Amino acid sequence: MEDRKVSGGGGVQIHVVETGNPRGRPILFLHGVSQCWLTWDRQMNSGLAEKYRLVAMDLRGHGLSDKPRDAYQDSQLWADDVHAVIEELKLDHPVLSGWSYGPLVFFDYVRHYGEERIGGLHMVGGVTKLGSDDALAVLTPEFLGIFSDFLSTETEATVRGLETLVRLCYSPEPSAREKFRMLGYNVSVPPYVRQGMFSRSLNNDDLLARIRKPVLITQGGADAVVKPAAADVHKATMPHAELHRMPNADHAAFWSDAAGFNQRLQEFCESL
Repeated sequence: MEDRKVSGGGGVQIHVVETGNPRGRPILFLHGVSQCWLTWDRQMNSGLAEKYRLVAMDLRGHGLSDKPRDAYQDSQLWADDVHAVIEELKLDHPVLSGWSYGPLVFFDYVRHYGEERIGGLHMVGGVTKLGSDDALAVLTPEFLGIFSDFLSTETEATVRGLETLVRLCYSPEPSAREKFRMLGYNVSVPPYVRQGMFSRSLNNDDLLARIRKPVLITQGGADAVVKPAAADVHKATMPHAELHRMPNADHAAFWSDAAGFNQRLQEFCESL
């Protein structure tokens, strides 16, 4: 694997990791809040690498990307980050695959830069709204129950919230080594980053209704963070989207059933 830094919105340095077939269609992976590119380990180190150019970025504030204090509310900055990665790496019509919060970021990109440079969109247990009753309605009581700890600046509360988040996202339970790695990159994200990301107020319904590029919606039936019914709402807003239900998968469907997830993603890419 190769990694590099790209200058994103406001000059923030965005860490990017690349592997796979340099001549294949690019897939750009965008992780969720408090995660990093390692989230996609079971994709980056899979058979997908034989056919596709696999690229995973650390969102601003995460992983090895810069972590400025006040740079998380402006939609343009998030859009510029994705645009910079596409341009700098010369990604030819990539599929943007975003998990959880990730679709909010690629919809920021589409809002400011349009659909012309991308091949398709892949939502994985994704949300499209923030800062409203409608946004809260798609989140599970289990996740809402840890929200105050998740956003806390108190060390013990933060660790407690992040430990529970890992448990809610991943099943079967990761090994001790995997769990400590996951907790490590979660804890490395400063609380002000999570607070900034969840202080945004967003409603992408207007944008979803205008999307014309192919869309794949992947939803785990055992998702303990985003209610599975959210996928039906997104499908109704984007009638042309394909809905891939994974009945036994959790929030991290790409982890709990990596083989099934990767196969469906490959089929989607082959259809473009």
